[in-house]
Amino acid sequence: MDPFGRDDARSLLRALFAAALAAADPARVVPPHLPPPPSGRTVVVGAGKAAAAMAKAVEDHWPGALSGLVITRYGHGVPTRRIEVVEAGHPMPDAAGSEAAQRILDGVRGLGAEDLVLFLASGGGSALMVLPAPGIGLEDKRAVTRSLLLSGATIGEINCVRKHLSAIKGGRLAAAAAPARVVTLAISDVPGDDPSVIASGATVPDPSTFAEARAILAKYAIAPPAAVAAHLAAAIEESPKRGDPRLARGTFLLVATPQQALLAAAERARRAGVAPLVLSDAVEGEARDVALVHAGIARQAAAGKLVIGERALPLPAVLLSGGETTVTVRGAGRGGRNTEFLLALALALDGHPAIHALAGDTDGIDGTEDNAGALYGPDTLARAAAAGVNLRAHLADNDSYGAFQALGDLMVTGPTLTNVNDFRAILVQAADAPIATEKQ
Repeated sequence: MDPFGRDDARSLLRALFAAALAAADPARVVPPHLPPPPSGRTVVVGAGKAAAAMAKAVEDHWPGALSGLVITRYGHGVPTRRIEVVEAGHPMPDAAGSEAAQRILDGVRGLGAEDLVLFLASGGGSALMVLPAPGIGLEDKRAVTRSLLLSGATIGEINCVRKHLSAIKGGRLAAAAAPARVVTLAISDVPGDDPSVIASGATVPDPSTFAEARAILAKYAIAPPAAVAAHLAAAIEESPKRGDPRLARGTFLLVATPQQALLAAAERARRAGVAPLVLSDAVEGEARDVALVHAGIARQAAAGKLVIGERALPLPAVLLSGGETTVTVRGAGRGGRNTEFLLALALALDGHPAIHALAGDTDGIDGTEDNAGALYGPDTLARAAAAGVNLRAHLADNDSYGAFQALGDLMVTGPTLTNVNDFRAILVQAADAPIATEKQ
C-alpha cells in the first residue's frame, strides 16, 4: 500500500473513531440486554452522558408500561415519551442534578417484589446523580469534586470519595429499591469495567470504605470542608457490602465496553489494509507521561522493530488504546486529557514523518471544552513554528485546546450520546524519510 498522505491518514483515523462510537451506540447495544417485563411495575432510572439515549432505546423496545427519570449532561438529552430526561451539570455537579437524584431515590422507594427497577448507568453518572449525605451541602461536594479533578486522582479514587459523601451511590440506590428486582444496564467508561466504579456503583455492593476515602484526600493533600471531614471521620453508615440482603435481587449487565469499541476500530482498520494492535483498554496515568510511552512504541513500530510473537508488526499499522488518563492542572489554559496527551505526543515525536494520530473522548467532549479531541500529523510542529505557536509553552500552561485550535486541528463532533472513555489511534507507516528537526 502506498503511504497515507495527510488527508487520507486523517480520514482513516476519523473512520476508526466513528467505528468505536458505533460499537457503543445505545440504540444498538441496549435492546439485546433488556429483561422480560415484570408482573408489576417497571421503573426506569439512570444517570450518565448516555442515559437519555439509553432511555430512548428502552422505550423503543419495551413491550409494556413503564415510567421513570434519567439524568444526563446538558446538551446530551434526546426526546423521550414516557421516561423523563433531566439535564444537569458535569463534571461539576449542580442543583438540577441533586434535585433529580432525590426524585430518583424517592421513585424507587416503596416498590414490591413483583416490580422491576431498570437502572441505566454510563460515564458521568457520578457527577450528574449527586445527592449529598445528610449533613453535607451541595457546595461542600462541589468543592471536593473540584479539588479531586485538579489533583490528578484516578476515576476510581474520585468515585471512592464520592460514594462516601453520597446518599444514593455505592449500592444505596439498590438498597432503597428493595425488595424490587434491580437490573442495571451499563456502558462502561472506566479502566477494568469495575461495576462498583461505573457511575459510582449505585446498584452494586461497594468494596471501598470511609478509611480509603480519607486516605485518598490525604494522598492528594486535599483539605475538605468541615462538614465533609466530619462525615468521613464519623463513618457512621458504611456503604452496602457484598452479602447485603437488600442487594440480593440485583443483576448487572455490561452492554458496551472500551474493549468492544477498540475491537470495532481494529476491524475497521483491517478493512483498510492496516494492521491493528490494541495496546490496552485500561490505560491510566498522567496524560503527558502516557504520551511518552505511546511515542516510544510508535517509533519502534515505524522502525520495523516492534515484534509481536515472532515477527515485526507489519506496516502500515495502527496502535489503539483506551482507558482514562489524568491531568494534574498547574497552568491556566484550556483543554482535556485527550488533547493534553496528543500535544505531549506531538512534542515527543518531534515531527516523525511516518506517524499520524488522533486522541478523543468518546462522549464528544474532552474535559469541559467543545471538542472531542484533536488530530496530529508529521507537519504539526512545522506548522506551529510557522504560525508562531509555542507548543511547549502551551503544554506547560495546560493549554492543549489553545494549541490545536490555533492550528485548526481540533476534532469537533458534538455530544455522541455514548461514553466508553478515551480513544487513541496512532497510524504508523514505514520510517523511510528523515525525521524533521524543527523544535519548539
